[in-house]
Amino acid sequence: MERRQFLKTSAMGAAATGFSASLATPALAAEGAGDAALNALFDTLFYERFDLSPQGATATGFDKGPRAALRSKLDDRSGAAVAKANAWHKSALQRLNAISPASLSPAARRHRELAIWYQNRALTSAKLDVGSVQNPYVISQREGAYFELPDFLDSQHTITTAADAEAYLARLEAMPDAIEQDSERQKELAPRGLVAPVWALDMALGQMRALRKPAPDASGMVKSLERRAAAKGIAGNWAGRASAIVAGKIYPALDRQIAYVESLKSQSPAGDGIWRVKGGEAIYAAALAEATTTSFTPDEVHKIGLAQVADLSAQLDAVLREAGLTQGSVGARLAELNKRPEQLYDNTDEGRAALLESLNVGIESMRKLLPRAFNDIPTDPLEIRRVPVEIQDGAPNGYYYRAPLDGSRPAIYWINLRDTLDWPKYGLPDLTYHEGVPGHHLQLSYVNHAGALPLLLRNVFNSAYTEGWALYAEQLASDLGAFSGVERAGYLQSLLFRATRLVVDTGMHAKRWSRAQATAYMVETTGFPQGRSQSEIDRYICMIGQACSYKIGHNVWVRLREKAQAALGSQFTLGWFHDVLKEGILPLAMLEARMDQRIAEARLASKG
Repeated sequence: MERRQFLKTSAMGAAATGFSASLATPALAAEGAGDAALNALFDTLFYERFDLSPQGATATGFDKGPRAALRSKLDDRSGAAVAKANAWHKSALQRLNAISPASLSPAARRHRELAIWYQNRALTSAKLDVGSVQNPYVISQREGAYFELPDFLDSQHTITTAADAEAYLARLEAMPDAIEQDSERQKELAPRGLVAPVWALDMALGQMRALRKPAPDASGMVKSLERRAAAKGIAGNWAGRASAIVAGKIYPALDRQIAYVESLKSQSPAGDGIWRVKGGEAIYAAALAEATTTSFTPDEVHKIGLAQVADLSAQLDAVLREAGLTQGSVGARLAELNKRPEQLYDNTDEGRAALLESLNVGIESMRKLLPRAFNDIPTDPLEIRRVPVEIQDGAPNGYYYRAPLDGSRPAIYWINLRDTLDWPKYGLPDLTYHEGVPGHHLQLSYVNHAGALPLLLRNVFNSAYTEGWALYAEQLASDLGAFSGVERAGYLQSLLFRATRLVVDTGMHAKRWSRAQATAYMVETTGFPQGRSQSEIDRYICMIGQACSYKIGHNVWVRLREKAQAALGSQFTLGWFHDVLKEGILPLAMLEARMDQRIAEARLASKG
C-alpha cells in the first residue's frame, strides 16, 4: 500500500473514539460563568499531585517556597501509595465532572475534557490492578529505584544552596526505603506472574552490582553532591556525610535487593511478551490503547507496520542506490553503510566527545531554520549528555528530560554511548531533530510557555502526541532541507525503524514472537547493529505498547497537515499549523478535532 493511501485510510474521526462534538464545533460563548471555578480546580489539582509525588515537584520546579519540604523526600513506591494515587485520580475525576461544560467558554470546555481524559487514562491501570499497564514490572533492567534515583538526584535535584545539599542528603537517606518498597511491591505481584523475564532480571542485577561496586566515597551519588556543592562554593563535609549514607544504608539495601532478585528468577514465567503473564492479553490491549490513544487492535497495528515497512524500504532502496549501494536487501545495505570507516566515531572518550559536539552543532544549525516554520519560537536552553555508564546497558538509546516549568535547570537530551558503533554519522542529525529541535525540546518548550494553558495541563504527557510530533519533526527537518547526501538515508531509516517497532512490539506481546526473533527482524529490516537492536527490543519487552506510539502518532500529524493544506490552500502556513503546539498535549482524536475547529475558524476569518 502506498504511504499516502495509508494515511488517508487510517483516519480517525473524533466521534469514533468517544470525544464530544463540542471539540469539533466552535461554541458561541466567548466566556463562561464556570471558567473561574474550573481554573481554581485546575490549580488545586496541580498542587495536590505533588503530595503524591515529591519527585514530580522537583522535576517541574515546584519544590520551593511553601512546598520546600518536598525537596527532601522521595516518592512513596509502596502498594499503599499506588492505592492512594488511584483514589486521588477518582476524586479528581469526580470534581471535574461536577463542573457543567455548558457553563464554560470554548477553551475552558476543551481544557476540562482534556483533564478528564488524563484522569480516566490514569485509572486504566487500576482497573487491571497493575501500577502501570505500559510498565507492569516493578524491577527490570530499566525499572526500579536502583535505576531511577541516582540519575534523578544527579540531573534533576539542583544544588545551589546549602539547603539543597541537605535535601540531597535527606533523599539519599530515603533511598534504602525506596529500594525496599520496590522489593515488597514486587513480592505482592510475583504470584500473578508479573515478573520481568529472567534475562531482564540478570541485566538488572548487573546494573545493581555496578552501582554497588565503587568504594562509597567514589560512588557517583557521592561525587555528584561533592562536585556540585564545590562548584557553588557551598562549604561542608558533603562527601563524607554522603559516603556514610551510601556505605551504611544504601549499599546494604542494594545487597538485600540483589539477593531477592536472584531468588525472583525462579518465579519468572517462560517467554518474553506480556502474554506470559496472567491477564496479559488485557494488559497489552490497555497498554496499546494508552500508548497510541487509539482503539487499534494489535493485529491492526501489526498490519499497519508491515505495510509501512514495505513502503519505506522501497524509498530507502532508491536513496541507497544513489549512494552506490546496490547489492543485497535494504537492511543489509544499511548495515554495510554503518560499517564504513568515514561513518564512525572512535569508540573512545575522544570519539564520544566529538560525537556530542556534532550534536550540539546540529542543534544550532537547525535553530537557524526554525523561523521558516514556526511563530513565537522559544529559546529555552538544552544540554546534551551521555547516559550514565552505570545504567547504560539497560537504558534506552536516546531520550529527553523536559525542563521544569520554573526554568531552574535546562532540558536534557540523553544519548547512550556505550558503543559509538551504534551511532553512524549519517543517522545522527535525524536523532538530534527528534530529541532536540524541532522535536521534543521545541514542542515541550511551547507547552512550558503556553500561558493560556492551565499548569495542570502543561504537566501531562501522552506518547502518541509527543513521540508522533518528534517523528513528524524529523520529516519537517527534511522539508526544510536539513539533510544532505546520505543523511537522507538516516532520516528514512528512522521512519523505517519506527514502522518496524509496530511489527515487533505486537509480534512479541500478541503473536508470541521471541526476543531473538524480534531482534533478528529489526537487524534484517533496519540495518541497525545487533547491540542497538537488542537494546531496543529489550526496552519494548519491559515497556509494552509505547514503541507503537511513534509511527501511529506520526501518521496522524502528517495526515492533519495534508488535510489543513488542502482545506486552506494559499491561506495555509506552517507557522499557523504548528501553533497548535501551544494548546497542550492532546490525545490524537482530540488533536484532530481541534485541528478541524482551527481550520473552520481560519476559513471564517478569511471571509470576514
